[in-house]
Amino acid sequence: MTTAFVLSGGANRGAAQAGMLAAMDEAGVVPDLVVGSSVGAVNGAWVAGQGDLGELGDVWRSLRRGAVFPTRPVGGLLGFLGRSDHLVSDSGLRHLLRTHLRFDRLEDAAVPLHVVSTDVLSGEDVLLSNGDAVEAILASSAIPGVLPPVRIEGRALIDGGVVNNSPISHAVDLGADTVWVLATGYSCALDHPPRGALGVALQAATLVIHQRLIVDVQHYAGLVDLRVVPPLCPISVSPTDFSQADDLIRRAHAHTRTWLQDGGGSAPVSALTVDPVREGYLQGDGPHRDHRAH
Repeated sequence: MTTAFVLSGGANRGAAQAGMLAAMDEAGVVPDLVVGSSVGAVNGAWVAGQGDLGELGDVWRSLRRGAVFPTRPVGGLLGFLGRSDHLVSDSGLRHLLRTHLRFDRLEDAAVPLHVVSTDVLSGEDVLLSNGDAVEAILASSAIPGVLPPVRIEGRALIDGGVVNNSPISHAVDLGADTVWVLATGYSCALDHPPRGALGVALQAATLVIHQRLIVDVQHYAGLVDLRVVPPLCPISVSPTDFSQADDLIRRAHAHTRTWLQDGGGSAPVSALTVDPVREGYLQGDGPHRDHRAH
């Protein structure tokens, strides 16, 4: 039996995956291979390098928007005028990866790691399983129009979430019999649209991504042992707000631990659908109600 972890994208809500992973590790659930897309590729690299999951949480808690998306007025203006293919430099994310990655090349990871990106010309999803780890993960995380495309073997690659945010298909093709999907969800309880172009772009992307995930789960649920860790909801954290990582980690850890103790019994698709009344956030009396607006 081959067990795969599939880690989806979701910008700052990748912090929740740190809590999910810690709970799964405590329960003795470990992967034989890891497939990640976008921020899931970043967290997946930590798992593949067998890094301490407590330290992964600490890294998320230390992050702020400026470190991940270092905005510069001139760069944004050039992008708006069509003189640049991105609004934000990838220098912050590049520094983060170079500081924390435990391997230089994908094929050197202790647990086989595969990351998904998108060919900006053909629209095909591209599975990267070898080569420079930093460049591959940057390509998988290159939010289109926001971060610069990454050129690998002559192809301009962007965020894998564009076409395959939760790459269950690749995990199956790689021989996985059991697939654990760690979905980040989306900001399902915002009181108002995110502020700024970056926030709106990220929120829109996560909505599309979540709907694609539901379709994929429906397709693969009968083909493999598919176990979808339920994403958090409600979440009222703006996609560009990294200051709430500790709350997301703690909630995801507790939620995942309880779900595992209960046998992970919900059907894969139901794990991704939200009943607002059951979750309690329409009345404001849910156990995890997040009252903060950003």
